[in-house]
Amino acid sequence: MKHAIVLGGSFGGLLAARVLSDHADDVVVIDTDDLSTNGRGPGAPHRDQLHALLAMGHLQLERWFPGITEETVAAGALLGQGSQVQFHVDGVRKVDLPEARMLSATRPFLEGHLRRRVMELPNVRFLHGRASGLLDDGRRITGVPITTAHPAPEQTHTADLTLDADLVVDAMGRSSRLGRWLQENGWDAPPVDRMRVDLGYATASFTRGDELPGTVIAHATPGPASNYQPRLSEPGALAAVEDNRWSVVLAGYTDYRPGSDPAQFLARMRRCVAPLRTVADTCAMVGEVRTYHFRESARREFTRLTRFPGGLVALGDSIASVNPIYGQGLTLAALQASSLAVHLKTGAHPHAPAWDYFRRARTVVGAAWDMATTADLAQPHVTGPYPRGYRLTRWAGDQLITASIHNAQVNSAFMDVLHMNAHPRTLTRPSLLLSAALTRPPR
Repeated sequence: MKHAIVLGGSFGGLLAARVLSDHADDVVVIDTDDLSTNGRGPGAPHRDQLHALLAMGHLQLERWFPGITEETVAAGALLGQGSQVQFHVDGVRKVDLPEARMLSATRPFLEGHLRRRVMELPNVRFLHGRASGLLDDGRRITGVPITTAHPAPEQTHTADLTLDADLVVDAMGRSSRLGRWLQENGWDAPPVDRMRVDLGYATASFTRGDELPGTVIAHATPGPASNYQPRLSEPGALAAVEDNRWSVVLAGYTDYRPGSDPAQFLARMRRCVAPLRTVADTCAMVGEVRTYHFRESARREFTRLTRFPGGLVALGDSIASVNPIYGQGLTLAALQASSLAVHLKTGAHPHAPAWDYFRRARTVVGAAWDMATTADLAQPHVTGPYPRGYRLTRWAGDQLITASIHNAQVNSAFMDVLHMNAHPRTLTRPSLLLSAALTRPPR
C-alpha cells in the first residue's frame, strides 16, 4: 500500500493507524476534533464518561504499543491486581480472583498516550478536518474528499482537497456516515440490527486520598436476587485514575437514568456498595456531573451484503456499538484492529473487497453482541428480539452469576468471558454448569 486513510482519530482510529503503519507508506488520520486539544471536541460526546478497558483490550494494547502499561502508570494511571479489583452483585462482593489485572485511567488520558505514540510513527500524519464522502471507480474506493480546518490568528478558514487512498478505514463511531455514502455511490448500505435499551449514565470526579487503600476498581451491578433491578444496590463503578482522582459512574434505565444534579448523584452513591459510599462521604466532587443517554445497541452486518467496494473497511463503533454498561467498546475496537492486521498479513490486496476481515470482525462482534443483548433482555422495558432458547440461556446465566459470587472456579470462568478472554460458549461446559448448580452461599 502507498496511501491509507483513517477516518476518526479516537481510540479505534488510533489502533487502526498503528496497524496500517506496518503496511502502508503513508497513513493519514483525519479527525473533526483539533487533536492539539487532546481530542476533547464534540466528536465523541461520551469520551469523558468512565470507560473500562477489559483484560483482552489491555492485552491488545500491549501488543500494539509495547510498554504502554508502564508508561501510563508512571504518568499517573493505576494497575489494579487481585483483590484491588472488586466486583459486587446485588450488593454482595464476589470472591476475589488473584489473576485479575486491569489498567485504570480515564479515556482522554489513555488516548493521549496512544496518540503520542502514533504521532511518533514516521509514516503517520494527522489532519484536522472532515471527510465529506467517498470516491470510487465502480470497483473500489479510490479517495476521500476532505474539508480541512486551519486555525488562523483571528479566524478559522477552510480548504478543500482530495486524498488518494488504497485503503480507507471508517473509524467514525456511532455517527458514521458510511451507509449513506455507500448509497450515494450506488452501493448498498449494510443492514443494521438494533436493540433499544434506553440506558443513561453519569460520571463525576472526586479527590482521592488514602480512604480506600486496597481498592483500584470497584464495580456493582444488580443480579438474579433483585431480578436485575436496583433494589439491593445501585448500579455503578469507581476507578482510581490519574491526577489523584476517583472517577465514578452511575447507570440506570428509562425513567431511572441518573441526572446531572450533584446532590442526587451523591444520594445514589450512598445507596451503592461500600467503596462508593466511602467516596461520597469523604471525598470532594471535582467539576460537574456529566450525563450521557445511550438509546440503542446497533451492529452493521457487512457480511450480509452481496457486493461491496474494495479498499474500504469499518472498525469500532462504526461496526457495532453495544450497551456500554458491559464495558466492551474499547476492547472490541482493539480486537477488530488485530483482525485487520491478520487480514493484511495474509497478503490480501487492499483494492479487493475485505470479506475476510469482515468475517473475522463479525466473530468478535457476535460474541459481544450475544452476551450484551441476552443480558439486556432481563430488563422489563427491553422487548426483544428474543434469541432461540432464551429462557434456558437466562436460567443458566442466573445460575452462573449467583454461583460466581462465592465459587472461585465459576467466577474465574465467568470473568474470562466478561473480559473477552474466552468465548461465551465456554460457559456452557457441563462441568461448569454442574459446579454452579452445586454452589451454596457460605453460612
